[in-house]
Amino acid sequence: MASSAPCNNPIFLSSSSPSSSSHPTSKSFLFSFLKNTTSTPTTSLKLTHHHSPLGHSKRSSVITNVLKTLDPSQSSVLSSNDEVESSPLGEKPTILVSEKLGDAGLQVLRELGHVECAYNLSPEELCSKIASFDALIVRSGTKVTREVFEAAKGKLKVVGRAGVGIDNVDLQAATEFGCLVVNAPTANTIAAAEHGIALLAAMARNVAQADASMKAGKWQRGKYVGVSLVGKTLAVMGFGKVGSEVARRAKGLGMNVIAHDPYAPADRARAIGVELVSFEQAMSSADFISLHMPLTPTTNKILNDDTFAKMKKGVRIINVARGGVIDEDALVRALDSGIVAQAALDVFTEEPPSSDSKLVQHENVTVTPHLGASTKEAQEGVAIEIAEAVLGALKGELSATAVNAPMVAPEVLSELAPYVELAEKLGRLAVQLVSGGSGIKSVKVVYRSARDPDDLDTRLLRAMITKGIIEPISDSIINLVNADFIAKQKGLRISEERIVVDSSPELPVDSIQVQISNVESKFASAVSENGEISIEGKVKYGIPHLIRVGSFGVDVSLEGNLILCRQLDQPGMIGRVGNILGDHNVNVSFMSVGRTSRRRKAIMAIGVDEEPNKEALTKIGSVPAVEEFVFLKL
Repeated sequence: MASSAPCNNPIFLSSSSPSSSSHPTSKSFLFSFLKNTTSTPTTSLKLTHHHSPLGHSKRSSVITNVLKTLDPSQSSVLSSNDEVESSPLGEKPTILVSEKLGDAGLQVLRELGHVECAYNLSPEELCSKIASFDALIVRSGTKVTREVFEAAKGKLKVVGRAGVGIDNVDLQAATEFGCLVVNAPTANTIAAAEHGIALLAAMARNVAQADASMKAGKWQRGKYVGVSLVGKTLAVMGFGKVGSEVARRAKGLGMNVIAHDPYAPADRARAIGVELVSFEQAMSSADFISLHMPLTPTTNKILNDDTFAKMKKGVRIINVARGGVIDEDALVRALDSGIVAQAALDVFTEEPPSSDSKLVQHENVTVTPHLGASTKEAQEGVAIEIAEAVLGALKGELSATAVNAPMVAPEVLSELAPYVELAEKLGRLAVQLVSGGSGIKSVKVVYRSARDPDDLDTRLLRAMITKGIIEPISDSIINLVNADFIAKQKGLRISEERIVVDSSPELPVDSIQVQISNVESKFASAVSENGEISIEGKVKYGIPHLIRVGSFGVDVSLEGNLILCRQLDQPGMIGRVGNILGDHNVNVSFMSVGRTSRRRKAIMAIGVDEEPNKEALTKIGSVPAVEEFVFLKL
């Protein structure tokens, strides 16, 4: 039976919310990858557009908030010092904690929402409860399956895994349902590495067996002769955070350390004094093998009968990673045959393992009940780390620990923040310029920058452009997590090009251009000489600006909404259009005119705070010099 409680235990340790960086010039709109904006039909557009205007009084200069999109008509903008506001229904977000989490982490969560602890839930009980929660926090025991995401019915925004591995979460289903998955990869790194070394030493010296023997009243010094670690070769399989820390400590014990990891950078291995080798070389030359890889289809039962047959006779194995990476029946056979002299295991395919498990009961096996992260310091650190990641996700921030979204380092996030807003707005503008027909199949994004291509991470910008393009014309729940997946599902191909320009290398991007091929445009002037819908923008003074439409140069701030007019270049046009908007109580915020040559064709780009009604738009279209126009929502 599941136990449920409001988690009202006394809290004595406080933790602040993740800090936010400020930008001196940025007036950031909030664009969320967690919350879909509201769909609003328009009379002047054939495509359904999602509208979410932001009042001037609710803009924030906090750079990290550029990643949020709480609907400003329903929720207040958060500054770094604000209290969290209620949801549209007047309720705080709801967070379900299905496994034990430290009090310090629970306190962090309570700063944002209502927290319910319900432990030992059956799969059926979890599915019946989950539709009431915005976030779910688990450890390794709770299986977050496709059925859980289906039962959530779109309510669940984030799943937090209090630990490193995420094999108990169906990432494919999470991505399809637009749910962010975050983990806590750093807080328990040292604890797991220390436990791996503890098992290594205890196994080599038969500590557990000798202890049990003495407690049984025996004195068997001759039976429990160990082996020395100095000079022995340790193969670290998986050279990530934990694996590299194990390697450091093993080097301190005088061991020769090699490692296998197809994704590990060679320079990091060399800095520790570790040689990266092939899988086969690691298996055949190691005296000790320590496992630190995640459980994936590739690593599932990677240590099996065939693998054991390639090992040096008398090898010793340590596993503080995932039980499923070892074929446990094959390990028992290898132990019985003497290929494997000893094993020290903290994790198992089934946890807890059966009481009559041949592996657990084997005299040459040392076992612990998944204690890798079980230190007081690590438990507290994991609780705070996952709580802050979940809290940040619910506030709309892109966590650096997200595992099914573009992994972007915090320093890159901070630098690209002003361009995130620009990227999504360009996507939204471009798709509204497409008229009906065959649909959008190919989009090209061109980044102009003074930086070397290797020094420009565009994954976040591409994802936001994808989101901007898909969201206005889709009935799916679109967010940053599932934008690429749904784009692929809809047959949308997005390519990227980088052009080196002579501009300031301090700026990551000089401009971003979005091109849509093989479509018709409802605003012919947006079509470039190459026959593509083309718009270009840049960040100026921390604010996104539109600088080119088709072949016409303009300069208008992308705040509020936008009217584009192609007209004959003649005196009085700005005044005539401005008067029409003023007569209908529509405030003009910015206006820019770009022309091909004097007294010929020109494009007038007008930024407006409000949406003009049908009568105002009709009057603009009836001005004799106006050849075409389009109203675009941002």
